[in-house]
Amino acid sequence: MKKQDYNCTISVKGNAAEAFKNISHVPAWWGTDVEGNSEKLNDIFTIHFGETWVTFKIAEVIPAQRIAWEVTDCYLPWLKDKTEWKNTSILWEISEKGDDVKIDMTHLGLIPQIECYDNCEKGWNFYIKESLFKLLTEGKGRPDTPRVARQVHKAEA
Repeated sequence: MKKQDYNCTISVKGNAAEAFKNISHVPAWWGTDVEGNSEKLNDIFTIHFGETWVTFKIAEVIPAQRIAWEVTDCYLPWLKDKTEWKNTSILWEISEKGDDVKIDMTHLGLIPQIECYDNCEKGWNFYIKESLFKLLTEGKGRPDTPRVARQVHKAEA
């Protein structure tokens, strides 16, 4: 069976520098419950979705062209292998053609043969094709926000 990493491409009016900046501002399009920084080389950030979390290290940055995030740890409680994303990478490639900017995202290691693929593909499709797209075209994405119970629990801590 052929290995095929998840890939998604969007194109919008704009420029590569602005697209780069928006991709790096993870809380604006993916999830608002983020610890750490997600903008510079070697930054480490963790994104939370309830009890699910993923920690990334920014392994490569070429401004306005390329960003690589490495998954250093994770907890995906609905899967048999709760660390299925660990040691995978997310590669963002950005290019301009005229007034358009193309964003190509590949999640290296997220392949159809793993348990998470179907649900993760749906999630990525939403966050890139809907939320990131809206951030780039309308100035406001549709990121996941923490549940009220989680906010209450944090306030009690």
